[in-house]
Amino acid sequence: MKMKKFILSLFASMLLTTALWAQSAPAQNPTDTKVKFAKETVDFGKTDFNKPVTADFEFTNISKEPVLIEAARASCGCTTPKWTQEPILPGKKGKVTATYSANSLGQQNKTIWVKFRGVDQDKELHLTGTVSAANK
Repeated sequence: MKMKKFILSLFASMLLTTALWAQSAPAQNPTDTKVKFAKETVDFGKTDFNKPVTADFEFTNISKEPVLIEAARASCGCTTPKWTQEPILPGKKGKVTATYSANSLGQQNKTIWVKFRGVDQDKELHLTGTVSAANK
């Protein structure tokens, strides 16, 4: 009987430990410790077919050292990212600008990956909206 109680209490302890571990905070993107984006998703709303839209993703350097964007790339050739080229000093702002060509009808979801120097994980930004046939 004592063995059953021991096994039951051991099992209960394992369940409790597992439950506590499962509630730990989600992993943070390392970029989030260096910069803070005002918005990580921009909804451009509705636009007409072949009428390009541009969105700015502004960020602030929240670290104690300059940050530099090494590269930015988009999920397709229809979206072109541009970014602040010089190092952004602590407390200063930079931005990534994404221009979408609007050459496909319907709901659009585009992703821009931003690579900061010294950070292994890219920061993901999203551009969403709807492209409709031009009204005549």
